[in-house]
Amino acid sequence: MKKKKNLFERFSNWATHATGSSAAFILATSTVIVWAVSGPIFDYSETWQLVINTGTTIITFLMVFLIQKSQNKDSKALHLKLNELIASHEGTSNRMVSLEDLSEEELDQLAKFYAHIAKLALKENDLTHTHSIDAAQENHDFKNKQRQKRKDSSSEMKHQ
Repeated sequence: MKKKKNLFERFSNWATHATGSSAAFILATSTVIVWAVSGPIFDYSETWQLVINTGTTIITFLMVFLIQKSQNKDSKALHLKLNELIASHEGTSNRMVSLEDLSEEELDQLAKFYAHIAKLALKENDLTHTHSIDAAQENHDFKNKQRQKRKDSSSEMKHQ
């Protein structure tokens, strides 16, 4: 499945790794220090200021795109890993796959539903018990009926 990466992909992977390194930070810090120390030599001229402003602007501009590409790739990989976990687990809802395609309002509605599930879990006093989105209320109602039956049975036994 490993496909040969194109030139841009290889370069962006290299650049992401290189710019996130300690050496890159030291180089950037050293550049600023050299620029600051050279201020008196250039009499703090507009050209001296323009050099650092232009350099940092160009680097920042390019880094925005590099960071976005890296983040997009990481996000896609993470979504695929989560989708695999969801799809492979019997108790989960496949409706959770590709949630990133939902609207903001739909995501808010889903968040409210999970808040409701959390409230149901608190009532059960069992942190290890889970609910899927499709079965949460049904499971809760079923368990309450079972508890009620056990209470009724124990009450009947006490009265006999």
